[in-house]
Amino acid sequence: MEYSDEEMLPGRRSDDEIRDAIEEFFDKVWYDRHQQLKQDVEDEIETVDPGIWKQALKAAAKIEAKYPPEELGPHSDFDWGMINGKLSALRWVMGDEWDFLDT
Repeated sequence: MEYSDEEMLPGRRSDDEIRDAIEEFFDKVWYDRHQQLKQDVEDEIETVDPGIWKQALKAAAKIEAKYPPEELGPHSDFDWGMINGKLSALRWVMGDEWDFLDT
C-alpha cells in the first residue's frame, strides 16, 4: 500500500505554500540588503552602474508596494536572524543546501 504525502505528513504545507513563503522571505532579505546598499550609495561609499541601480530602485518600489512598511523593517538582530533562518530552512526543504541565502 502506498501513502500520499498528505497521509504520511499530516499538516505539511503544500509546495506552493512553501514557495510563497520563500518568495516573501527572499523579498524581505533582498530589500534589507538593498536599503543598506542605498545608504552606502548616498554616502558615496559605494557606486553602482546607473542602469543596474535604476532596476534595483524599481525592484525596491515593487516590494514596498507588496508589503506594509512595518513588515520591511527596521527589525532587531533577532528578527533578522529569524527571517534569514526561515529562508534557509524553507530553501533546504525544497532541495537547496543549508545556509543558502543568496538574493
